[in-house]
Amino acid sequence: MTDSGKSIWPNGEQTGALLVAAKSGDAQAVNQLLERHRGAVRRLVELRLDRKVQRRVDVSDVVQDVMFEASGRLDRYLQDPAMAFHLWIRQIAWDRIIDTYRRHRVSAKRNMDREQPMHGAHEDDPNTIAWVTQLRDPAQTPATAAAQAELSRTVESAIHRLGEQDREVILMRHFEHLSNLEIAEVLGLNPPAASMRYLRAVRRLRQVLEGADQSVAEGYEPDR
Repeated sequence: MTDSGKSIWPNGEQTGALLVAAKSGDAQAVNQLLERHRGAVRRLVELRLDRKVQRRVDVSDVVQDVMFEASGRLDRYLQDPAMAFHLWIRQIAWDRIIDTYRRHRVSAKRNMDREQPMHGAHEDDPNTIAWVTQLRDPAQTPATAAAQAELSRTVESAIHRLGEQDREVILMRHFEHLSNLEIAEVLGLNPPAASMRYLRAVRRLRQVLEGADQSVAEGYEPDR
């Protein structure tokens, strides 16, 4: 689906068939449509909901809230599908993530997005590991990088130091594996503008990483 790896979202062709059936009143198709996306919604919540909040909130409860809201809004979506279904339900999930954070971390000093982890995103994804490797050392092999958890932690820390726009486009591209077209739709940009935003974000991420490397060379540990 993308050049960044396999998307967390289900294949669009089968989704399209279920949408057609659901619009015609097929209740079973509605159930299949929502259940087909439950796993992806869960993955998104696990990836993007603050770690500290996840210690107090059951991810399954957040997912269930998303599915309940999607079910209640589905008829309206079927009448006027303004975006692809997986992006639509992703937006519902993202709004729920924000709401959950605000309710449980209301006194937090840092912006919500500063707390967004790639929780589990890089540990089992060879595409992400390869990308992280290229950022730090193009000559290093993905197999070598996979054995170096410190590499991923350093990049994660660097991503958290980026500005909100840079951080979000990096996470969507390399941890959710959305395509440039999908990112453009989510952000309300045209594809060339989304592509330029991504390229700028990668350039800034490299600069942060180079700064971290320099700090280590001077005897200081990078911020965690």
